[in-house]
Amino acid sequence: AHGERSTARVARNVQQTALTPDQYCEQKAAASGSSFYYAFRFLPPARRQAITALYAFCREVDDVVDEIKDSGVARAKLQFWRNEIRALRTGDVTHPVAKALVVHAKAFNLEEQDFLTIIDGMQMDLERTRYGTWAELTEYCHRVAGVVGWMSAQIFGYTDPKTRDYAHSLGLAFQLTNIIRDVGEDARRGRIYIPLEDLAAYRVNPSELLRNQPGEGFASLMAMQTARARDHYAHAFAELPAADRRAQRPGLMMAAIYMRILNEVEARKYPVLTQRVSLSPLTKLWLALKVWLGR
Repeated sequence: AHGERSTARVARNVQQTALTPDQYCEQKAAASGSSFYYAFRFLPPARRQAITALYAFCREVDDVVDEIKDSGVARAKLQFWRNEIRALRTGDVTHPVAKALVVHAKAFNLEEQDFLTIIDGMQMDLERTRYGTWAELTEYCHRVAGVVGWMSAQIFGYTDPKTRDYAHSLGLAFQLTNIIRDVGEDARRGRIYIPLEDLAAYRVNPSELLRNQPGEGFASLMAMQTARARDHYAHAFAELPAADRRAQRPGLMMAAIYMRILNEVEARKYPVLTQRVSLSPLTKLWLALKVWLGR
């Protein structure tokens, strides 16, 4: 069995080396099954390839902290990615995702510092497993999601600078939705993203999350987190200038999908310690299509 697994890994590696950088990014995005992938499909080729490369980069650096158990190795890998990003200007990069970004970062004026800020956010997962306050969590969300929102808006295209504010708020809303949906999964990794001050306010002991044993205050705590996420969606939509709404439809598609996930979590009374609520591919595609058609 071990020999068969080794042979399969070699076959996958050979297949990946035969891919172009953009094809590698496409494969990375498709394999994730993410809601983002469904929104990308509606974009024209150049923008689709650029946003797919950005998403693949986010997946690569996120996988570093989620899949590499040795923190020293994970830090070294994140440093590798910092070096790759700094080399985008010269094109002297080695990873397929970085090779794709050489082209797309230049075409869409993506800032080196924004990529580095995302990596800094991922490194926070190596350095802390708790957030005491909402302000502390906001800084994390800014790095791993708000900045991604900025960069996505840049790729989708906009004319009004206020669209950046919309994109940042929407990125935070997405991250808060992920935090709500993944409470149990994160707890099994020893991480709690819900601010400790919120847990204390609802008399929820962190050990309840780590042991997957919700107490009396858990549902109220999650309802409060859900309301906070919805506030961010509402704030984002209010900030989106009408002139850029059409260009920013991919973000609105993702919002439709993520808000449906949030509604499902709420309707099922927050089973997030033991379940990961998700939508079927057909439902995601249907929600995305409705937004694209303006329905």
